[in-house]
Amino acid sequence: MEIIKPIVAHSDSRGKITDLISDNEVNAVTIITFTKGAVRANHYHEHTTQWNYILEGEVLLVTQLPDSERCEKILKKGDFVVTNHNERHALQGLTSAEVLILTKGPRAGTKYENDTFRLDVPLIHPNI
Repeated sequence: MEIIKPIVAHSDSRGKITDLISDNEVNAVTIITFTKGAVRANHYHEHTTQWNYILEGEVLLVTQLPDSERCEKILKKGDFVVTNHNERHALQGLTSAEVLILTKGPRAGTKYENDTFRLDVPLIHPNI
């Protein structure tokens, strides 16, 4: 997991323009909602990079690279993180939440399952 600090590209009396991603290809833009306690993902992608921008609420993100320790981070509105290919990841809504997901790679639209590999041992155990 890499935490990204978006930089304001332009600011004037009208407000700010902040590029979340620049000079990079994005294949899908998705909004995922969470009810409190809901667990999503518990998988990894061999060829897909996934950016996660928290629009509303709080989410627990747990990641693990092969042969590395688990990493846990509570994400709040405005937080922005990237999970890279082969990085196991799972998210849990700590509150009702809404997350903007931007992906680069074959995991998009009807091809979702083409690059999604479920974990035998979940990073976060579903409790709903």
